[in-house]
Amino acid sequence: MGKRIGSLILAAMMGFTGFSIPTGIGGSVAHANPHNAYLMNGGYESDFWTDGSWNIATDNWNTVDIQRFAYQDDSYIEGFEGEHAFKYWIKDTATGEQTITLTQTVSSLPSGTYELSIQSMGGDAAEAGSVTLIAGQDMGDEVLTTGYNEWGKLRLQFILEEETANLNIGAIISGAPNSWGYLDQAELRQVSTDTTKPVDADIFVQKVEGLSPDFIKGVDISSIIALEESGVQFYNEAGHTQDIFTTLHDAGVNYVRVRIWNDPYDASGNGYGGGNNDLARAIEIGKRATANGMKLLVDFHYSDFWADPAKQKAPKAWEGLTFEEKKEALYQYTKDSLEVMLAEGIDIGMVQVGNETNGQFAGETEWSHISELFNEGSRAIREVDSEILVALHFTNPETSGRYMHYAEELERYNVDYDVFASSYYPFWHGTLSNLTAVLTEVADTYGKKVMVAETSYTYTDQDGDGHGNTAPSNSGQTLEYPITVQGQATSVRNVIEAVAKVGEAGIGVFYWEPAWLPVGPKDQLEQNRTIWEAHGSGWASSYAAEYDPHDAGKWYGGSAVDNQALFDFAGHPLPSLNVFKYVHTGAVAPIVIDAVQDVHLSAIAGEPFSLPSVTSVTYNDGTTGTVTVTWDEAQLGNAITAGPGSYVIEGTAEGGHSVQAFLQIKKRNWIVNGSFEQSDRSMWSITYPEGAVPHTDYQNNAMDAKTGSYSLHFYSADQVDFKAQQTVEGLEPGYYNVSMNLQGGDAANPEMYLYAIVNGNELRADTVVNGWVQWSTPEIKDILVTEGEITIGAAIKADGGAWGTLDDFYLSFERAYEPGSGSGSNPDPEPDPEPEPTPTPQPAEDAGTGTLPIPNGSAGENGNSQNDDEKETDGDLSETEDKEDTPFRDAYIAGYSDGTFRPGQAVTRAEMAAMLYRVQAATTQTEYAVSYKDIDTFGWAGTEIEQITKSGLMSGYRDGTFKPGRSITRAEMAAIVVRWAGLESKLTQGSTATIFTDAINHWSESNIALAAEAGYMIGTAGGPFHPDQYLTRAEAVTVINRVLGRSGVNDVQQQLWTDVPRSHWAYHAIQAASNRIPQL
Repeated sequence: MGKRIGSLILAAMMGFTGFSIPTGIGGSVAHANPHNAYLMNGGYESDFWTDGSWNIATDNWNTVDIQRFAYQDDSYIEGFEGEHAFKYWIKDTATGEQTITLTQTVSSLPSGTYELSIQSMGGDAAEAGSVTLIAGQDMGDEVLTTGYNEWGKLRLQFILEEETANLNIGAIISGAPNSWGYLDQAELRQVSTDTTKPVDADIFVQKVEGLSPDFIKGVDISSIIALEESGVQFYNEAGHTQDIFTTLHDAGVNYVRVRIWNDPYDASGNGYGGGNNDLARAIEIGKRATANGMKLLVDFHYSDFWADPAKQKAPKAWEGLTFEEKKEALYQYTKDSLEVMLAEGIDIGMVQVGNETNGQFAGETEWSHISELFNEGSRAIREVDSEILVALHFTNPETSGRYMHYAEELERYNVDYDVFASSYYPFWHGTLSNLTAVLTEVADTYGKKVMVAETSYTYTDQDGDGHGNTAPSNSGQTLEYPITVQGQATSVRNVIEAVAKVGEAGIGVFYWEPAWLPVGPKDQLEQNRTIWEAHGSGWASSYAAEYDPHDAGKWYGGSAVDNQALFDFAGHPLPSLNVFKYVHTGAVAPIVIDAVQDVHLSAIAGEPFSLPSVTSVTYNDGTTGTVTVTWDEAQLGNAITAGPGSYVIEGTAEGGHSVQAFLQIKKRNWIVNGSFEQSDRSMWSITYPEGAVPHTDYQNNAMDAKTGSYSLHFYSADQVDFKAQQTVEGLEPGYYNVSMNLQGGDAANPEMYLYAIVNGNELRADTVVNGWVQWSTPEIKDILVTEGEITIGAAIKADGGAWGTLDDFYLSFERAYEPGSGSGSNPDPEPDPEPEPTPTPQPAEDAGTGTLPIPNGSAGENGNSQNDDEKETDGDLSETEDKEDTPFRDAYIAGYSDGTFRPGQAVTRAEMAAMLYRVQAATTQTEYAVSYKDIDTFGWAGTEIEQITKSGLMSGYRDGTFKPGRSITRAEMAAIVVRWAGLESKLTQGSTATIFTDAINHWSESNIALAAEAGYMIGTAGGPFHPDQYLTRAEAVTVINRVLGRSGVNDVQQQLWTDVPRSHWAYHAIQAASNRIPQL
């Protein structure tokens, strides 16, 4: 087995930090150590050779060199503390591994739990030293040094059940010839007087020291009734069916949280889903919790469905109420509900007034009104039972200053509450140290209790029911623990510790939906959907669309957290469920590899590269190490031969563990430091308008980066307005593609675009921001470079308050330029003065917010996953012979005066309307008048837009505009095709499941399936369709030709457009669409 790096807490305890990197390294400043009363000379500041503070032993003094080292003797070393360190060297003349023992005897230690620690630094690889901590008969893990100035802290915890005399404390150092290292800051401290030993278990759990016996260890299982009605069963550890409430109590859970929605049903009584959690469900859950010895936290959302930072909609019954009437309604509903619950004998310990109320609550957005509503809820609770704790719930603790701002507002408006509660999901909400800090600040400043009302973590990356999960995600998330049962347990344990560190004010942690399991396997998705709809056991049903059309109405389905449950997909409890009782005792297990780290790497096609021979592993005790890997050489060879693309190479790690290498072979990225990861960013130019204050920075935050850790961040309370650009020189003549990634929000009146400048001509691809880590990927294709230079960049402009990040600029060479085939430079982007618009895509300010410009009212969301064009084989456009007397068909799309067609540019709504009009797609007309607010912007396309609107193939937006400059997505084109080709009847026949992985649960899933089934639009079976990618001009004419049955002819020998050679995938389609050809 490979070497492990970390610290093991023995005497049946686990290592909890590993070889950690300390903060504040640098300089040699001595610091007092109040926790080191048990050790002498822990910093080696006095001469241990003369004062006898340390006993040093070795088998052969001729093969080792040991010194009390002065940091001043090495001008490059980063001393850890003080002026001296313990230095060792295994001489290069030594034969085999050598050992040095460094100990001292502590005369007396009272009973309790102790931690021995030391700082270590030294050589790496063959020159690495190895250090093992010892305390009597207890021995820590062997820890390797990792390099010069790479200090790390080793820890060993041990328990003394009784007062102990003359305990031997220290370290064992070993190494091969020429290995070396330094030790500093040896410490021994008593962690607690508790002598409870950990229990044997299937997982490691470090005991949370000083945890109060009445610390809340709760779960929110609001969906449980709906799940049981859906046929889900739960078992105990022995494999027998058992009431889940009993199982939870046996695992150490002492509190249950339940959400309540006022009226989660439509007018016909159909439930909105998410558990259909009305008062009746809460009563049933409360009674079962009480019967099993657990208290109840009642979570009033004061909504008919989900309340969170994005939506705090008042109940339907409160519509039209004045604010004073709403206050009375909230008060009465709270009081009446609690009185009914208490009358049922339910042991209510706490009540939440609202759920994740970040600046909104029950339809109110002003803090004065929010606070009055909070107080009405609090008044009702106090009147019912003054012993019940009143909690307010917020989220996003990672945002600097957020929680203190909320607490200040609550104080300002004299809100009566006891508990300031926070959500904390480790993959979204920052560090645990920050969580402790912000909760402590609220508790200390305002005298409030604090807790975590929601947390969870993944134990598998598999989806159980076909609906997809919130985590893990490829971007916007930080998962610091392995995605395993052990990783899940460690995450929960550490959140509990973070709250406990607040002190007495830190009262508890609730795990969110630990039992929201699949109602059936993922390969029975249609059956699952039927069950979700019938019993409300998915996160939302289609019936919720009337109340929440933009979220639940589009994305309704199953469980989004089945891989974060504390039960497996079949209902058996995972070992991680017992973390709630193990935090009081600790737990240990046999040491095994818990997770093998997959390898992610990229390579440039044609350049040599190799896969690593080792990979990192994490053991279940929290330590890490490396093991050797054998890769499938055949797969690797095939990938290299195939060239640019994404590949998965299978491997086998030492011990038989599977591992994968995710290999991306790229065309060379000609942009230097396109993802901003390198510290030298001098190649980038950031400019602002005259007089503007700079409002960008290179941000080190992986959660806001597309890849890596860095991105270009922007924010301004005033106007956002800047350009970021880079000039690339030395390019070979040819056609290039450029793209970037953008995410952000709150951008009113945006003007954002990617641009490329060649020979003074600027090409643009407009874009927008769609929300946090909802990445847009604008792309400009087929940029002709003849003089070896191009300037690429992004222009970002919006009203004050806009924020976001740019990342991963990419410029790739696509194909060579053949002299004489074109003008030799990129043309001016203005088209011929004929009825053809400027083809640069111009998404409107609400692009991506959900309004599909198709008359059926479906809502769509622009995911902006801009990948390469779908290479649709133009099989329908076979070459045929012409006949002299054949009538001719006119072209329905034109090129540009410079001789280009620009096949890779996006199609605007005006262009699409014009093309549909020209091919006489508008066969049926309605007689209503067409009147759009932006009609004066229609210009050349006014007639076409009016006629296509009357035909029902396209329509406007809810704000009364048509937005002719906005681009069409592939999903929207699929919807147009379905209407044009008369396929609507099949939408209700239930056989429209998509075969494309990225179209599942998409708003246009059925349209995509029908368009593909009819052969009009294609993707990759079992793969992507790219529904939210903009439709290019080449794709548009290919699809239109297929619907028309239009073919090319072989006697059209002349190449019409300089940028569409015969080798272009859409050559025949473009020729047929843009040339006057015979009617066959």
